[in-house]
Amino acid sequence: MSDKSIDDGRGALQTHLEEEMSAPVTAAAMALGERLRARFGSGVVGVLYYGSCFRTGTEKDGILDIFLLVDSYSAVYDKHRLAAANQILPPNVFYDEMDYEGTVLRTKYAVISLEQFEQRTSRRCFHTFFWARFAQPCALTFTRDDATRKRIAQALCNAADTFIGRALPLMPDSFDAATLWTQALSASYQTELRPERPGSAARLVDMNRARYETVTRELSARLPELTCHESDGDVPTYTTEFSNLQRWRARQTWRVRRCQGKLINLLRIMKAAFTFDGGVDYVLWKIERHSGVRVEATPMLRRHPLLACWPTVWRLYRAGAFR
Repeated sequence: MSDKSIDDGRGALQTHLEEEMSAPVTAAAMALGERLRARFGSGVVGVLYYGSCFRTGTEKDGILDIFLLVDSYSAVYDKHRLAAANQILPPNVFYDEMDYEGTVLRTKYAVISLEQFEQRTSRRCFHTFFWARFAQPCALTFTRDDATRKRIAQALCNAADTFIGRALPLMPDSFDAATLWTQALSASYQTELRPERPGSAARLVDMNRARYETVTRELSARLPELTCHESDGDVPTYTTEFSNLQRWRARQTWRVRRCQGKLINLLRIMKAAFTFDGGVDYVLWKIERHSGVRVEATPMLRRHPLLACWPTVWRLYRAGAFR
């Protein structure tokens, strides 16, 4: 593959993602983003909206997923413990709700510095949490300036590079874009505490198949190990060339990611109990929402979450809340 084709592919993907993240969103999502930006002040450099509500455009009965990108943690937090927690195990995750035209909007929003966001969406990051999420569509509802916009767009390009590049050794010798993204998403779901239901990845890809086909074609110009085979009137097919040893190593690496990912997820959930008011109730609500297992928070658990959480964690595990 020539250097020119690689450069063209890089430009094509970044241009595509810049256009994608500039797509209009609902007035409700904009209002919620502005509310959060006002709360954290001038330290916010970008607001990303993603997830199921973004994909469907319906927010009434859902939880909006929003990422606040910030200059530094000292610029947006008054409490040192929040800044330290965000630096050590990003992101910090919070819950908020607001009344909007007679409807209650609910959001789960995360805070991370732009510098850490760039690092966590690149191949310097082992775990899937950031690069698997942001290889998928999202909207940039606010950015401080054009230079920041370009940095965010580059981070999204890196997320797609990393996600697909690390999934390729898991693929058969020949496949189409839908198969590639479905299997890659399925692999990333297995790194969560409670994987998505069977068929979730395929449904997500089917909702926006044209987007994933376009991005895959553009990625084939960026990734030397991914070859696109065009044919008139047919969906392109792709091939890879990995040795049996490379494929075996990739499978072992993804097994490590599954163990690491579940541990990191558990640590993030525990962290949420300490980093904001109502954190214990939020954590238990989140576990119930994903697993169907309900546990009531005791007064002792709310007062001393670190000491009192372990019996609750054991009860949740016995009830099947974690897999």
